Amino acid sequence: MKHLFIINPAAGGKRNRPEDTAALIRGTVTADEDYEIYVTKEPMDACEKIRAEAANGGELRVYACGGDGTLNECVNGAVGLPCVSVTHFPRGTGNDFIKMFGKENAARFSDLRSLMDGEIRRLDAIDCCGRYGINICSVGIDARIGADVHKYSAIPLIGGATGYVVSLAANLLRGINRHFIVKTPERTVDGRFALVCACNGRFYGGGFNPVPDAVPDDGLIDFLAVGPVSRLQFLHFVGKYAAGRYRELGDLVTHLRGTEMEIDADEELRVNVDGEVLREKHVSFRMAPGTVDFILPKGLEF
Repeated sequence: MKHLFIINPAAGGKRNRPEDTAALIRGTVTADEDYEIYVTKEPMDACEKIRAEAANGGELRVYACGGDGTLNECVNGAVGLPCVSVTHFPRGTGNDFIKMFGKENAARFSDLRSLMDGEIRRLDAIDCCGRYGINICSVGIDARIGADVHKYSAIPLIGGATGYVVSLAANLLRGINRHFIVKTPERTVDGRFALVCACNGRFYGGGFNPVPDAVPDDGLIDFLAVGPVSRLQFLHFVGKYAAGRYRELGDLVTHLRGTEMEIDADEELRVNVDGEVLREKHVSFRMAPGTVDFILPKGLEF
């Protein structure tokens, strides 16, 4: 068995420097363990590395040493490969996927030895326009805000969390609702929507928890379709949405459980896939059951 540690040098800022992560890894592995530390060079580089290593045969355990984006890259490299399992060694900012295990248990993912000795659980993924997500995908106001954060954070005197506030304000001014044609096997709805999210996991956007009882191994996607809402309604809505209280929002939110959904739009959409951004006019969400072998510290439950 080989342990492959994928380090994203851009994750976590100054708090988690690549050389510090590498030193921690070297201080944890034992002399008889086969391992490699790989620092990515560009987006999706991790996928190619994982596939190249998997082609050599033998069991491969992959550790995404970064944030949710690093985990997403590693999932896309590992998905469907029978001898490859993947996990998250959190060194990023959000680290949202593992929050579903609870705060104390999520901290166990930072114990590298516990991960290396962990057990494998087969999880589902969402195929979103050909890219796999293990956590939450979405289109609408939330995806637009998330896509613009880095643009505003790069401006001097803004930076960091303030970038989210500026992105929120800017996108509210541009308008919340967009025209979508939303199709499921049971129905088609042509109307205006604030957002549509597809949940395999529970947390995204730094702590939003839209469907608290979503689980990533039941073969189903929890969909929430929201809208249309006014700016005033949005400010009332967003707190309950973030806290998973969508049932209290009445006709504003429709909850569906299923295996597929398609969305057509009049303009190119920002599509959030585990925090990564795609741009598409036609968006498809399809359940890919049992396609990811995920490593958990022993004894954890959702």
